[in-house]
Amino acid sequence: MSDTASTRATRNTPDRPLVTAPDLLSSLAPLLAEWVPRQRWFAGKGRLITGFGLVAATELLPCTSDGSTPGLLHLLVRAQQSTPAGREAGAGDCYQLLLGVHPALPPQLAPAAIGRPTGGPLRGRTVYDALLDGRLCGLLLERLRMPGRLGTLRFRRDGDLDIPSGLPARPIAVEQSNSSIVYGDTFILKVFRRIEPGVNPDLELPRALADAKCARVPAPAAWFESAAPDSGGEASTLGVLQPFLPGSADGWQLALNALAVRADFTGSARALGHATAEVHTALAQTLPVTALRRPQLEAIAGQMNERLDATARAVPVLQPYRARLRSAFDALAAVGHDGRSWAAQRIHGDLHLGQTLRSAGEGRWSLIDFEGEPARPLAERRQPQPAVRDVAAMLRSFDYAARSGPAGGDPWSLEWARRTRAAYCLGYAEAGGLDPRSAPELMRAYETDKAVYEVLYEARHRPDWLPVPMAAIRRLAAGPAGGDPGGLGADGR
Repeated sequence: MSDTASTRATRNTPDRPLVTAPDLLSSLAPLLAEWVPRQRWFAGKGRLITGFGLVAATELLPCTSDGSTPGLLHLLVRAQQSTPAGREAGAGDCYQLLLGVHPALPPQLAPAAIGRPTGGPLRGRTVYDALLDGRLCGLLLERLRMPGRLGTLRFRRDGDLDIPSGLPARPIAVEQSNSSIVYGDTFILKVFRRIEPGVNPDLELPRALADAKCARVPAPAAWFESAAPDSGGEASTLGVLQPFLPGSADGWQLALNALAVRADFTGSARALGHATAEVHTALAQTLPVTALRRPQLEAIAGQMNERLDATARAVPVLQPYRARLRSAFDALAAVGHDGRSWAAQRIHGDLHLGQTLRSAGEGRWSLIDFEGEPARPLAERRQPQPAVRDVAAMLRSFDYAARSGPAGGDPWSLEWARRTRAAYCLGYAEAGGLDPRSAPELMRAYETDKAVYEVLYEARHRPDWLPVPMAAIRRLAAGPAGGDPGGLGADGR
C-alpha cells in the first residue's frame, strides 16, 4: 500500500482496518524520525530523515479502536533522507518495523517504548518495538507455524521440521544489523530490518546446503516474506526461523578465551578450515559456478580501487598507504592479463569468527548468518565470488582477535595469529583440495579490500578500534610478503 493510496481511506473504525487510516503514518512519523536513526540496523546514519513513505502495512494482531488490548502492527516503510548538495535523491531504503501498540506499557517493556502519537488512529496509546515483547514474539512464531497469507505477508515453512507451539520467546538484546529472537532452546528467528526485493542469501544458501546434505549449517524451518506493490512482483525475505544450537560457543569468544590464557588455537582453527571448505564444496555442487576471466578480474580490481579511494578521502590516516595498497589490486587485475582465470561461486560473504559456532560436546563447527555484508546491495551479495574472499575475511578475524584480546597485540599474540591463520588455511586445503595460499594475488587483494572496509567501519562506528585494521594496512602495504597468511609458503613451511 502506498502512502498516497492510504490517504483515500477513512479514519479507523471497528469495521475498517487501522492500516487504511489516512493519518496512520503521518502520526507515527515524528516518533520514527527520532527512534529509527538510533537503531544499530539503520543504514542511513549521518543524513537527516525528511519523511517516510508507507510501502505496506498489516495488522498481525488487531489494534482495537478503543485501545483496550495490545496490538501488533507490521510496517514496511521507506526512509526519505537528505542528500549532499547536487546529488539526486534516491527512493530511500526500505525498513521492516514490527510495532506493538499498548494502552499502558508495562514497566518491563519501558526500554522498548518508541512514543505516544499525539494524533491519528493510535493517539494516546504507546507504540513500542514489538520484537522486545516476548508475548508478541510468540504470536509471530504461531504465524510461522501455520503457512498462509495475511495482507501482503506470506508465511512459509519446511514440512519436515516440527515447530512446537507455545515456546517461550527470548529477544536477543545485542545490537546488530538485524533483530533475533530465541524460542525456548529450539529455534532462533532472524528478522531482517533493511529490506530489498529478492530472496535473502540467509534463506537461499542454507536451503541449498540442506539440499546438498551439508550438516555444517542449520536448515531453515520456516520463513516469511512480502510481495509489496513496489517490489515489481518479486518477493522480499523478511525473516528466517532456524534451529537453535544450545550450548554452542561462538568462535570469537572461544578465540578471546584462548588468548586470555595464552592457549594454542591451531587445532580449532584447522577444524574450522575443514568446516569452511565443506560448506564451499557443497555450495559449488548445488549452485552455479562461473569463471572469472580478464574482464571480470579487472572489474573487481577497479571496484576495490574505488573503495580504497573513497575510504582514503573519508579517513585521511589511510592516505599515505594508498599507492602501495593499490598494488595489491593491480596484481589481481594482472592475473587476467596472463590468461589465467579463477572460479567464482556462492560464498558466505561476511565470514568471521562471530559467524561460527562450536558445539559443546563433540566440538563440531557450524557456520551461521549467510546474509553477507548488509551494507552491500542484495543483488551484489548474491553474485558468485572467489571462495578465497571468505578465507581472507576469516584471516582478518583471527588478526582482530589477537589485537583486541587481553594481550593487545604483543609479540606472543601476533605469533598466535600467525600460527592460527596458517592452521586455518591448512585445514581448508585438507578438506577442500585447494590450498587458498596457492592464489596469493587473490588472497592479498581480498584481505586488503577487507582491511580497507574495516578502516572505514571503525572510523565511523568505533574510533578506538581503528588501530586494529590500521596495523593490517601497514603490513599489507609492505608488499606480497605482508599479505601472506602467517608469512608461510603455499606448502605451509
